[in-house]
Amino acid sequence: MVRPLLVIPLLAAAVGGIWLARGALQRWRDLRAAETYELAGDRWPMLVRAGGAMVCGVCVTALTLLTALGAFGGLGRQEEPVADAGSSGGSGAGAPAAVRQQAAPPEVTAAPAAPAVASAAPAVVSRFDSVGHPGGGELLQSAVLGPDGKPRNVRVWLPPQYAKEPNARFPVVVMHAATPGKTADAEVPDVFEGIGSALQTGRARPFVLVAPEAPNGTAHPCELVAAAPAAVSDDATLRTTIAGAFRTLPPGPASWGTLGVDGGAPCAAAAGLARPDLYGVAAAVSGRYDAAALTQTGAEAPAGSSARLLLAAAKADSAGLDAARKLQSALKAGAGPAAKAEVRISDNVQDFSPDRERLRLVRQAAQYLAETLAKAS
Repeated sequence: MVRPLLVIPLLAAAVGGIWLARGALQRWRDLRAAETYELAGDRWPMLVRAGGAMVCGVCVTALTLLTALGAFGGLGRQEEPVADAGSSGGSGAGAPAAVRQQAAPPEVTAAPAAPAVASAAPAVVSRFDSVGHPGGGELLQSAVLGPDGKPRNVRVWLPPQYAKEPNARFPVVVMHAATPGKTADAEVPDVFEGIGSALQTGRARPFVLVAPEAPNGTAHPCELVAAAPAAVSDDATLRTTIAGAFRTLPPGPASWGTLGVDGGAPCAAAAGLARPDLYGVAAAVSGRYDAAALTQTGAEAPAGSSARLLLAAAKADSAGLDAARKLQSALKAGAGPAAKAEVRISDNVQDFSPDRERLRLVRQAAQYLAETLAKAS
């Protein structure tokens, strides 16, 4: 790329040199004509103009070299091509074929100081590339190091208000997947439409949705999480990365929550019950739960904290509602922080198809998450 600051003096020196050279040539012709008629002429004006033209010529040469070197240097610093992240379509469904990852991290807006629980995590900054615009927002993807030190896919959905309000910071909801190696939007492709619908109708305040890839090593990650909450894919490194790459509120119970739909519901319930000091609210939709394991998880939560949990299922989903009520009863009879958990059950959603019911359940969960985080902040 040619540098404009070098082009301007180069053009000025070239024009000045041409003007002085023409003046010197004209003076030389005048002197020759005077000698023909044996008249004495003053040589100094010609010599001054000639000297000035030579100086301009030297400047033009030097500036041309500097400009050329600047252009080739700019070419040498261009980014190497990155792998295509794959097409996600309008709804963001399906896992992409590859992840775009740049060699050197770009500049990002400095994030506010995170709480002490996340301060020990390394400051990882990743480039997030746009892969679609579902639900009226923007879906981005990158690779972020997981707890095992290996990169895993992370998708981030920005609400429409993110671009419209450049000075605003937004709460975060982490959505958990139930299939190893996949993000939650691959399992629930209409989740963005449900959340976007809640935002458009004014039923929910905008938030950023983060969907990390579910961990490998087990066929059912959420069953593992129910017994060992440390297996939740939302770790301190991810929280630090999101806070550094986007305009989000600092990680903590006043601004971060968690969501799970269908197979991912037990993960969300486990994360909310295990760490209410990190996630102020959790919403689990159409899930099936290990009540005993989750009650033990809630009992081992940090002292002095209490979880807020929504268990939602369609009116016709008798098995899902039964599982939700059993978990609610088990937590109420549990020990320590488990007994203090605020558990709500939603059983009023009814529609003509399971897909429509799930859309309405996601919309309801988005409303609950946004309202609870707004009260906490």
